Amino acid sequence: MRSDKSKRKKNYTKKEGNKGLSRPKIKTVAPVDNEQLRLNRYISHSGVCARREADVLIQEGKIKVNGKRVTELGTKVLFSDLVEYNGKKLHFEKPSYILLNKPKGFLSTVKDDRGRRTVMELVQGAGTERLFPVGRLDMNTTGLLLLTNDGELTTKLTHPSHMVQKIYHVTVDKSIEDEHIEQIKKGLDLEDGFIKVDGVSRIEKGENNELGLEIHSGKNRIVRRIMEHLGYNVIRLDRVVFANLNKKDIPRGKWRRLSPQEITFLKRITKNKSESPS
Repeated sequence: MRSDKSKRKKNYTKKEGNKGLSRPKIKTVAPVDNEQLRLNRYISHSGVCARREADVLIQEGKIKVNGKRVTELGTKVLFSDLVEYNGKKLHFEKPSYILLNKPKGFLSTVKDDRGRRTVMELVQGAGTERLFPVGRLDMNTTGLLLLTNDGELTTKLTHPSHMVQKIYHVTVDKSIEDEHIEQIKKGLDLEDGFIKVDGVSRIEKGENNELGLEIHSGKNRIVRRIMEHLGYNVIRLDRVVFANLNKKDIPRGKWRRLSPQEITFLKRITKNKSESPS
C-alpha cells in the first residue's frame, strides 16, 4: 500500500496534475566512444528489452560481441563494438521520452498488419530513436501515452506490482447510480477475476454521467469492462494522469519531451516501489 494514499485527494477534477512535486535536477552526459559499459545496459538501450531480460539473453548465448558469443554476466563493451542479437546489429540509442496526448482513431502500437493508423504517425518528428508505447490505450480511448526506448523503465511502469498511478475521466451514456459507485469502490468480480480500483469519484463540476477513476491494473479494456459490467456504455474515455504526469499544455494529437526532472521522478518512483517489501 502506498504511504501517501491516505493523503490523496479523491475528488477528481478535469485537470488532474502533478503540481507541487519537488523533483531533483540532473545533468545528462553524452556517451563517448572509448567509454565502457555493461553489456546488459547496452542491450537495454538498444530497445530490445530491460536489463534483467538482457542478462537472460546473455546467459542463453543469444548475444555476440565482435562476432564472438558472450555468456558471462558483467561483460563490458565499448560503444564502438559490434553487438548482435539473433544476427541483427544492435544500436545503442540515447534514451528518449515522449509524452503524447493521444486522439481517437490511433492504435497504441508501432505498426499494424491491417494498415490502421498508429500513434507512431503522431510522433514522426521526435527524432531518429526507435520509440515504443508504454502500455496501451485502445483505439477509441484518448489521453496520455508515454513513448520511449528505455526498455527497463517500460517494464517497471507496466508491471502492476509498481502501482503506477493512472487516472481516467469516464463519460457514460446515462446517469451513474450512487450504489454503482459504491460497488466500484468495494470491487467487482469480472470474467477474468476480481478487480478493485484505487479511487473513484464524481467529476467536480461535471455531469451525473461522468466519473474520475484511478486504477493501476493493466488488464485489457479494464475501465470499459467495469462500466459495462454495471450496465453502462462508455461514450468517452480519457486518461488524464499517468505516473503523476498530466496533459497540461499538450493539445490533443500533440506531444512533448519529458524534462530531466520528470525522467528522474519516474525512475525514482519505480525504484522505490520495487525495493519496498511486498
